[in-house]
Amino acid sequence: MSQRPTSRRTPAEEAAANGAAFRPTPGPPLAELAFDDAYRRYRLPASELRATERRLEFWDGDTETAVEVREATSPYHEGPSHRLAQLVERIAQVRGKPIACFGTMDLEFPATAKCAKRVLQADQSLYLHPERANLVGPSAMVVGENHYPDVVLEVDHSTDVRRNKLALYEAWGFPEVWVDVPEQSLRRRRSRGIYIYLRKDDAFLPATASRAFPGWQATEIHAALNDLRLTERTLRALERVGSALAEREGIEPNEDLQTRSVRQQAQAELVRRQLKARGVATTPNFPLDQAGFADVNVEVLAELALTCTSQADFAARLASAAKDAATGRARP
Repeated sequence: MSQRPTSRRTPAEEAAANGAAFRPTPGPPLAELAFDDAYRRYRLPASELRATERRLEFWDGDTETAVEVREATSPYHEGPSHRLAQLVERIAQVRGKPIACFGTMDLEFPATAKCAKRVLQADQSLYLHPERANLVGPSAMVVGENHYPDVVLEVDHSTDVRRNKLALYEAWGFPEVWVDVPEQSLRRRRSRGIYIYLRKDDAFLPATASRAFPGWQATEIHAALNDLRLTERTLRALERVGSALAEREGIEPNEDLQTRSVRQQAQAELVRRQLKARGVATTPNFPLDQAGFADVNVEVLAELALTCTSQADFAARLASAAKDAATGRARP
C-alpha cells in the first residue's frame, strides 16, 4: 500500500480547485458574544498585540478589545490540553507519522473591507499533517491562507466557550472543535464531559466521536484527558485510532525510532536468554551489533537462537536470513 501524496495548497486553493466557494465570515460582533463575569475585558491597541505576553481568549480589532479569563492558570485547566499532546504522540507512534501540537498559537481572521483583524487562542491546536500547515511565522494560523488545525481543544474549567468563542470557530470555518468540561470544573451546574462539534456545510453539528481521529469516542477522549494514569482502556483506544488513521491514509507501517528501539531491545533480550539457557557464550552488545538484526522478524531470531552452535554461527545465519528477507525469498 503506497502513501498518498500530500497537498500543500491552502484551504482557499483547495476549495477553488473543487469548485466550492470558500467564504468564512468574521462572526458576530463583540457585543453579541456572551463573555460573562468569568472573563475580563481591557483595551489593547493593535500596535501592542504582538508584543503582549498575556494569554488572550479573544481580541477584537474593531474595538481593540482584549478578552482574557479572570481565573489564574491552574492545573485543572492546563492538564487536559497537555495530556492531549501526550495522547496524540502515542497515536502518532502507531500511525507511523507525526502529529503536531501547536498549543495556544494565534488563530487569526484577517482584516477585510468590512472588519478589522480578529484573533482567537485555543487551549490546544492539532495538525495531522503538519508538513502542509504552512503557518505564518512561528505561531500564527490565518484563515484563508493556512490550513486549519484538524482539531482545536477548548477547556472550560471556569468559562463557557459554547456561549461565545464557539460561534467564532463556526463562522471562521474550523472543521472540528472539542470543548472539555473537566471533572474538577468550577461550573458546578454543567455536565462534565467533552463536547465534539463537527463542521457540515456552514454549521457545527454535535457528535459523539471525532472525525479527525476516526473512531475516538467522546467518552474515551474525556476519560483520557481527565485521568492522570494511562489506563488499559485508553491505551487500547489510542492504538485503535492510530491504526485507523494509517489505514485511512494509506500509510505503510513505520514505527518511530523510540518504538523500534524498544522492540529491538526486547527481541535481543529474548535471543540472549535462549542462548544462555543453551550454554552459548555471547559478547555484551550481542545481538544488537550484528548486521541484519533489525531486518528479520522475531520468529526467525528465536529459531536461530535455538539452532545455532555459537555466536559466530548465529551471526552467519542471521546475515543469510537478512539477505533473504531483503530479496523476498523464503528462507530454507
